[in-house]
Amino acid sequence: MSTPLDLFRPGVASGRDAQALHRAATPEFSGWLEHTRTAGGCARPVRLTGTIAAVERQTGQVLGEQHTDELPDGALYKACGNRRESQCPDCAWVYAGDAYQVVRCGLNGGKGVPTSVGRHPVVFATFTAPSFGVVHHRYIPRHTCATRQRCDCRPAPCRARHTTGTCQHGQPAACFARHDADDPRLGQPLCLDCYDHGHQVVWNYLSGELWRRTKQAIERHLAALCRRRGIPFVQVVTDSGKVRRAPPVRVSHGKVAEMQRRAAVHFHVLLRLDSVAPDDPGALVPPQAGITVDDLEEAVRVAASRITLTTPAHPDRPQGWLVAWGEQVDVRRINSAGGELTDDKVAAYLAKYATKATEATGHQSTRLTPATVDDYADSEGDHLARLIDACWHLGRPTHTDVTGSAATADDRQAGLDTKANAYAGLRRWAHMLGFGGHFLTKARRYSVTFRLLRDTRATYRRAEDDESADVITVGTLTYIGSGWLCEGDALLANTAARQRRERTRIGREELAHEAWLTGAAA
Repeated sequence: MSTPLDLFRPGVASGRDAQALHRAATPEFSGWLEHTRTAGGCARPVRLTGTIAAVERQTGQVLGEQHTDELPDGALYKACGNRRESQCPDCAWVYAGDAYQVVRCGLNGGKGVPTSVGRHPVVFATFTAPSFGVVHHRYIPRHTCATRQRCDCRPAPCRARHTTGTCQHGQPAACFARHDADDPRLGQPLCLDCYDHGHQVVWNYLSGELWRRTKQAIERHLAALCRRRGIPFVQVVTDSGKVRRAPPVRVSHGKVAEMQRRAAVHFHVLLRLDSVAPDDPGALVPPQAGITVDDLEEAVRVAASRITLTTPAHPDRPQGWLVAWGEQVDVRRINSAGGELTDDKVAAYLAKYATKATEATGHQSTRLTPATVDDYADSEGDHLARLIDACWHLGRPTHTDVTGSAATADDRQAGLDTKANAYAGLRRWAHMLGFGGHFLTKARRYSVTFRLLRDTRATYRRAEDDESADVITVGTLTYIGSGWLCEGDALLANTAARQRRERTRIGREELAHEAWLTGAAA
């Protein structure tokens, strides 16, 4: 009998369909399909080899042991878990579902979060990057469409000017085109030489720090309002046992980063206003009556307009760069009367962007090294090539000896603090165009965690498989490779996974319909 590895030999099978037929014709096919169920749908599952043991939880006694050589294909399959839709659509689908629950529970409660959070003031804010140069854009001055998802409204001219002219580099300073939504020119500079690529990658690199300071400024603004309105601060006991005075309100957030077509990051943030309970600082309590959603909205706008930071000196820019938010800071209320934003819409919107990275810009690559950076970076190339080149150039080693006897104590300390170059991380994140943060973050108290959702799902699967709670599975496993053994295996496993998912979806719809009928009858 041929083994799965024989499928690669000439004459045994040709093409994906032949490989799939060969696999399906084997007597072990049903067992193999069940064995690969946990990784079904994954584009590049991880293959592991080693020993799997069943251990009694209380005593630690080994009840049984099995080596992966006894399993189909001689390996254990595990889904890759990649959150990026461009890399693995199935794992990204699971991640997006978890992201949706994380965001929604922070708005409505559930899964351990009290439902009272649904009464807390919440705003949805969008923080954008400033302009680093003129780019092609698509603007619709007035929407007449029924839904934005299928918008067919006519856009305005891109960069119309009363008098046409050229920039200092001889490029046109105007664009009268009405760009389509999929026009590849969108986000591209009108003049590559006028565009400040270095400033943009530095902004991407430090946008996380800018957000941290903005969040602090929002809370300080609300604390000052409480003082002016006579709302008393509360005495809380820290984990170390010390007593301190704390503002009566705090802000919890859930944040998603989105890469724009011009390759600048902007943030979509949910900000929820909570109160601080003196007897239980970790509890989620509705805010004081003296602080409203109007105050939260004002605090966001004030902080966005005032908070800036100046970066450390760089040999190419001794005065540093100014990092600030752009002028387009949009703040909207959730579930307001006549508003378009609802809890479910916002949660779905943020979950969608949690599975994306740099796809909108057209660039996708793994982490760059000195051996691969020349394939992408070019100081005279297109927009993306210049951004990657700026990351690599600004992140170069710039260390000078500041430990000699002639150096002052401040100089020596500065050298230690910056570790030779405060911009060294730009090279690490050159493949992300300077942005090194995670694309979905939240405050600790905002909602549930991804780990809790995954643990709950694993517990459910164990119960579904009738595994005893007194027995745990311990694996001593080693990585041997990634991906399916052949395209035919991928076709069979992923098709079975899609069928299971479709059955689950139909079952949920039937249960929801039955519940609706029961409620209507009552």
